[in-house]
Amino acid sequence: MDLKEAILGRAEGKVDAVGFAPVDRFDDGPEAHHPSRICKNAKTVIVFGNTVPRGMLLSPDYSLYMLHRTYHSVYERLNELGLMLSNWIESQGNFLAVPIPSFAPLVYKGMEPWGVLSLKHACVKAGLGAFGRNGLMHNPQFGTLLRPGAVVTSAELAGDPLIEDDPCPETCDACSKACPSGALQEDGTFNKMDCLGYLVKHAIYPLALKSEAGLKNIERVINTAGYNYWLTCNECLRVCPSNSPKKSRSG
Repeated sequence: MDLKEAILGRAEGKVDAVGFAPVDRFDDGPEAHHPSRICKNAKTVIVFGNTVPRGMLLSPDYSLYMLHRTYHSVYERLNELGLMLSNWIESQGNFLAVPIPSFAPLVYKGMEPWGVLSLKHACVKAGLGAFGRNGLMHNPQFGTLLRPGAVVTSAELAGDPLIEDDPCPETCDACSKACPSGALQEDGTFNKMDCLGYLVKHAIYPLALKSEAGLKNIERVINTAGYNYWLTCNECLRVCPSNSPKKSRSG
């Protein structure tokens, strides 16, 4: 059994999807967030994900409550898997492996948050999906409900085929019509900061980030006190045809 096959075996039953991306697929991205800046002698990014249940989107009264808890629950599970998988890979030979957090810590450029590695881009580069008009990664089976984690490793593993097809129906504008923040434009433009400013709330933000010291240390505030944030919107998830029962639970 080769290493890639063994990794798939280790992940089986723990995640809903796994993909592999050679690091050269990330050469067109930000240099500061290239996998080689994360793991010495990086060769491969292993991306995996768990889906969250459609039922939370349709809950008559508690949809946002369930969205909050399912997201934070799956983050913990993916982080645990990344740690386990990294340690296991290093036990198999002279390899290095670094688990990528499924959410925090984030890196701030001004007031804009960036992941250490963009996981939705990693999903696309590992063949787990393609970008839709709502700025989210669409998986052929799980739509936009797949939450990702990753491991960057010095082990050289074969990459998986990319998905080239546009996941959005040609005339679909459901997400831009439903978006209350105006972050999704009909021409396909997606403004991340408009979305995040409307979407993400936390009780500590108005206190910690209103002072000069709080803003100066925004990474420390968000990555510690602000980790378990609240979500105020799920409209693009709720109306997306990719998340229909037929799409998200086939196979």
